[in-house]
Amino acid sequence: MNFATFDLNLLRVLDAIFREGSTVKAAARLGLSQSAVSGSLSRLRHALGDPLFVRQGNRLVATDYAAGLRDPVRQELERIEAMLSPVARFDPKTAEGTFRIAASDFFAEMLMPRLGELLLQKAPGIRAQLIDLVPQDYVASLERRNADLALIPDTTLPDWVRREELFRSPFHVIARRGNPGVEGLESGQVMPIDVFCTLHHVLFSPEGNIAAMGDAALAELGRQRRVAMTVPVFSGVCRVVRESDLIALVPAQLAADVSDAFGLQVFEPPMPIDPPLIIGTWHRRSDKAPLARWMRDQVFGLLRRLDL
Repeated sequence: MNFATFDLNLLRVLDAIFREGSTVKAAARLGLSQSAVSGSLSRLRHALGDPLFVRQGNRLVATDYAAGLRDPVRQELERIEAMLSPVARFDPKTAEGTFRIAASDFFAEMLMPRLGELLLQKAPGIRAQLIDLVPQDYVASLERRNADLALIPDTTLPDWVRREELFRSPFHVIARRGNPGVEGLESGQVMPIDVFCTLHHVLFSPEGNIAAMGDAALAELGRQRRVAMTVPVFSGVCRVVRESDLIALVPAQLAADVSDAFGLQVFEPPMPIDPPLIIGTWHRRSDKAPLARWMRDQVFGLLRRLDL
């Protein structure tokens, strides 16, 4: 390949095909015709000496050679974009824009009210939106530009995702006051394991799973609990517990926040559960974007106060 005559615009086409798996969708993403994208793919194949993609059903699947180009091409395009983007002075009082946060509804209770007040006082022209995480793929929202920030449990991440450690979230057990299954128990004490395993549970699970971290911890003790239902949002879990004799494991910060309003007792779980580390993640393309950087700083400052 003669790099001096290579059209660098072809790399934008290659990246779009990687993202979309289709010349039609890549064309829509780039604002080009499908024939123009197909022509560019033909030129890429000739220049690089590789088919790059093979058709599998309705999708184009990358060859081994092309798969090795996916991340380097994306990173170089983002580096060039950042290099050429003007650095503007950012004033939150006059700034306007939207910042999208992908997270569970735990953050609707523990973040958004405080963030709303902060923005009203410091940046009234910025709109914050809390959106659902992509099920079973925490970072997909960042890649598709649906979210500017994802708040997730610590996990292995691809190189293009930045991360910031925020707080640890231990679990507590909640039960309604007057639940006969916890009669004689005082809030704050460890719930006896026999009580915990005998009572029916409502489990937070957006995917409808019937086991979670608490079950793995119980299994190490040779015990198991009785999951009677699953609910995809924490607010629903708390309401079920308030209106029934079911109990639940929920983040300690949430339990403390809603216990009085919902009439709940809060107990320590009978088995040790490693508190998950919650992190903030974002696409490296927005590292230096003024609005996104300012919003991350505000959100992270609010969330670090939750560390127990």
